[in-house]
Amino acid sequence: MQDGKYVILTIDDDPDFLAAMRMVLEASGYIMAEAKSAEEGLEVYKKTNPDLILVDLMMEEIDSGTSFVKELRLLGNKAPVYLLSAAGDEMADNIDYTQFGFAGVFQKPIKNERLLSVIKAKLK
Repeated sequence: MQDGKYVILTIDDDPDFLAAMRMVLEASGYIMAEAKSAEEGLEVYKKTNPDLILVDLMMEEIDSGTSFVKELRLLGNKAPVYLLSAAGDEMADNIDYTQFGFAGVFQKPIKNERLLSVIKAKLK
């Protein structure tokens, strides 16, 4: 938390997606930290100590999102991590995403109402 607001780290290599997420999250009273790669995400994570993390599955590498979560575990992360993927719903139905360390999966494009509802419930 910073200044009484929850910090949400969003990691995605699409600048338009990051801009859209910033508008949604900040309009809802959250602080958004951002990174454009898993590597940058780790650095931002260390600086901001986020309350919740959203990470894209496919960025500079095919499964950089899952690699990122493995690194977070080594750092002792306690914040819930949600995977962002264009195949989100299908993925959630076909694999156990929790075995990779994710609290859930969001289908891209993300429905803002669902995103905000999950975040609010998880951060209470």
